[in-house]
Amino acid sequence: MIYSALGLGVIATTIWAFQPRPIPVDMAQVSRGDLQVTLQAEGKTRVRDRYIIAADLAGHLDRIVLEEGDTVQVGSVVAQIDPLPANASVQAALSQLAEWRAERAGVATQRPKTETIDQARTRIQAAEARYQQAAAQVAQAQADWEQAQRDQARSRQLESQGAISRNTREISELNAINKAKDLEAAKLAAQATASEVEVAKAALIVVQKEQADPDYLLRVYDARIASAEAELAKLQKDAQRTVVRSPIAGKVLRIRQKSSQYVTEGTPLIEIANLKQLELVIDVLSTDAVKLKPGTPILIAQSSGNPAIRAKVRLIEPSAFTKVSALGVEEQRVNVIGDFLDSGDRFGDAYRVDVSFIVWQGQQVLQVPVSALFRCQETAWCTFVVQDGVVQQRSITIGQRSESAAEVCQGLTEGNTVITHPTGQIKAGVRVTRSS
Repeated sequence: MIYSALGLGVIATTIWAFQPRPIPVDMAQVSRGDLQVTLQAEGKTRVRDRYIIAADLAGHLDRIVLEEGDTVQVGSVVAQIDPLPANASVQAALSQLAEWRAERAGVATQRPKTETIDQARTRIQAAEARYQQAAAQVAQAQADWEQAQRDQARSRQLESQGAISRNTREISELNAINKAKDLEAAKLAAQATASEVEVAKAALIVVQKEQADPDYLLRVYDARIASAEAELAKLQKDAQRTVVRSPIAGKVLRIRQKSSQYVTEGTPLIEIANLKQLELVIDVLSTDAVKLKPGTPILIAQSSGNPAIRAKVRLIEPSAFTKVSALGVEEQRVNVIGDFLDSGDRFGDAYRVDVSFIVWQGQQVLQVPVSALFRCQETAWCTFVVQDGVVQQRSITIGQRSESAAEVCQGLTEGNTVITHPTGQIKAGVRVTRSS
């Protein structure tokens, strides 16, 4: 009896030893909860209204003292163009207007005197002298420019031979450019003095006619005064425009012209925007854009575990554009414009953001981890269900799907245990145990 018992024990031990042991696996339970289907994308912030402030007139710009990030108010002075030339023109126009008004007042009581004609002739002589001086300056500037052209050609040849440095050659080219500008300025000055000669001659003719016809002279002065008043109004407006002011309250984004220099009319000087009015610009594939619509929720990821910032889609641009991906593939993409729902104070203009579009969401949705799903029968989805430690393969129907979970439409019930990340060892009938 003892030997028989020992034999049965040995046989039982041997059977147990050679029996397959349960395979340790990761398991999860089918449960109900909130489910969100999201579309991941990258975008950037953009100020909704960007103001590029430009010079209203040509002149010498004073150095801009503002820095990027400075706060400005409505009407704050952001730049200053030297007002001296404009103010001088205003004073000259005022003087001319006063002179013509005074002369017109005298016309009513007396005719022009002979001295007036002599003065007009003297003005013609002075204007002709200035014209001759300007013509001489044009000739000198022309000669200087031609010499600069020859020096430039010579420096290029010497540089190619290695006889001079590149810096020397660039200096000669800069000199040629400056001489060309000097020549152009001299020609303009000559044209102005030539116009002065014509004006002086015309004035002499007018004075001669005025001496014979005082009524005509009165009409002429009326026309002169009206023209001078219009010119004075323009000059006064230009003098006011030398002070460049901010049209809005906001922050300085970029300073286009920092240093003191001559600027032409329309030269961009500074960019200002209200950073409290930011929007999102997110480019997505055109195939993904059809899943979105105005009002679609957006979540903006933050670092350090802070909660996501909420936003929503305001506009999907109607036209797509071609963009080459990092892999060199041409893609059709569409810009999606979004508005912040939460405060975006921590962002500035053109900040990069990682966003998630919530294209679908549900509550108390029966769901299974995506890691528990695998393809079976080509188009069907299957999962391994564990019941009493034994694996069963089950075909299921899923609905909406996020990155981590999928909606269960058919095939599983709440509380079912499934295997996540199944390996090639797992198949129906295999015994498993939960891995530690």
